[in-house]
Amino acid sequence: MTTYLITGAGGGLGAITARDLAARGHRVVLAVRDPARVTPPPGDTDVRRLDLADLASVREFAAGWTGDLDVLVNNAGVMAVPYAKTADGFETHMAVNHFGPFLLTNLLLPHLTGRVVTVSSNLARRGKLQLDDLNWEHRRYSPLGAYNQSKLANLLFTQELHRQLTESGSSVRAVAAHPGVARTGIDRNYGGVQALALRALYPVIAQKKAEYGALPILFAATEDVPGNSYVGPGDRNGGRPRLERRRDHDDARELWAISARLTRK
Repeated sequence: MTTYLITGAGGGLGAITARDLAARGHRVVLAVRDPARVTPPPGDTDVRRLDLADLASVREFAAGWTGDLDVLVNNAGVMAVPYAKTADGFETHMAVNHFGPFLLTNLLLPHLTGRVVTVSSNLARRGKLQLDDLNWEHRRYSPLGAYNQSKLANLLFTQELHRQLTESGSSVRAVAAHPGVARTGIDRNYGGVQALALRALYPVIAQKKAEYGALPILFAATEDVPGNSYVGPGDRNGGRPRLERRRDHDDARELWAISARLTRK
């Protein structure tokens, strides 16, 4: 039996992914901020508390893990939230979408036997990584810009993790996926003219079913894809997911070093 750990599995794409994997007969651990509010799907499932915005919670969760872990799905994320800092001093997008998953993955690596799947976004292509100001302390804050930067960080994290795993001779793979435009509620904090335009276009550009947005994640987690792959949707009608072209980024190693220092992994 394969064991999957899915962060942010209390709702949206994470819940859909957890439900599908459990229905296939796998063991699924749902890592969520508030377990009391989550009803696990039928099957061999377990709900555990994990707050990626709090590194102490990440360390506590990892310390409590025993046994092998076949697949870690870094799915949890926030989008376009107002500016705020976490208890660790991180801007919220970078905390939840990058620093938390970065630390969690590194702490769980001794248990991992299969792969790490990190969920990015099509908007990563618009991301601008400012290594000397990852937490938006010295520039005008942009909620969407912060989200885009964190999603680009997901891809750079996958790239560098893949490189390190390969160099160490590990059989564990690092891959990334994105859901396309899926109506899951993650954009509920997104406002302004851009938000109105996006929602007006939803019937044209969005996946017809939220379940279709989970297909690339499931594909990346279960199919025989190469390390450092980037899996996207086949089409908005739930077509077979496909591997997308992406370029390696020169800043991946430096982002890793900064992230390791800030999280003190």
